[in-house]
Amino acid sequence: MNNPSKEIDAYIAQFSPEMQTLLHQMRATIQEAAPEATEAFSYQMPTFKLHGNLVHFAAFKKHIGFYPVPSGLETFKEELSAYKGGKGSVQFPLDQPLPLALVTKIVKFRVAENLAKAAAKKKTK
Repeated sequence: MNNPSKEIDAYIAQFSPEMQTLLHQMRATIQEAAPEATEAFSYQMPTFKLHGNLVHFAAFKKHIGFYPVPSGLETFKEELSAYKGGKGSVQFPLDQPLPLALVTKIVKFRVAENLAKAAAKKKTK
C-alpha cells in the first residue's frame, strides 16, 4: 500500500470498535489542528508530516501512544504530568477520555515549530 490514508484506515480497522473510535478521534483532532499536514505511515504508526515529522499516534493494549517528539513533550510537560510517558511519547490510558484539547495545543505547537524550522532553512539557502 502506498496510499497513506488507506494504510491508516487499514491500521485503525484492525482494532476493536471502541479502540477504532479513539483512533478516529485522535486522527480527526490532529487533522483539524494541522489541516495543511499530510498523512503518512511511518514506524508502523499513523503519522502526520509538515516539513518533516509532526506527530505519530498508535494503539496499544491499555493506552493510545502519542508521539509529538521531545520538544512537544517538554513544552507541555506540566499538562502531560498526569500521564505516563517516555522519551518522545506519552500514553493516554484507555479508561480515561482522550485529552483532545491538549492534543490540539501540542499539534499546533509542533506545526509552528516545523514551519519556523522550514522558514529558517529557506533563509540560509
